[in-house]
Amino acid sequence: MLIDPSTFRRIVRVRQRLLANDDATIAELARSVGMSPSRMIRVFAALFGETPHRLRTRVRLDRARELLADGAQVTSVCMEVGFSSLGSFSSLFTRESGTPPSRYRESAAAKVLEARIYGTPIEALCGHVWVPSRDPKQLPLCERCKDVYDTYRAFNDGLGDLPADA
Repeated sequence: MLIDPSTFRRIVRVRQRLLANDDATIAELARSVGMSPSRMIRVFAALFGETPHRLRTRVRLDRARELLADGAQVTSVCMEVGFSSLGSFSSLFTRESGTPPSRYRESAAAKVLEARIYGTPIEALCGHVWVPSRDPKQLPLCERCKDVYDTYRAFNDGLGDLPADA
């Protein structure tokens, strides 16, 4: 599908609003860029490979995963990311992630550590990069990084890959 540069810029503005978690309806977004909702959806899907609704849902679920990994309560995450029904949020989250939000919340940190263990750099929730095989005293550790380190140590307790004084 060939589109003119003006239409491309308008559709990119819609995408930016959706990525920023703008709560505008599809009709409002279409109106803001001077297009009909059906045309905007068609052009959007042709350009980005997914509909605006699908992008909005994906952005919300990605944010929900982050909040759940931080330990937030499922109900508060549901409301914060823009779902009005806990049941529909849980059902959609389970369908997309393969696990219920409560179970994801419990296992998120362990899965990250298990997948990236033994010297592979870990990006802590605060954004610091930490390499488990190094002495954490040499790196600036905030409380979250300290929590990640303690979880790593607990996971590896008895495996002998960390020095006892680390």
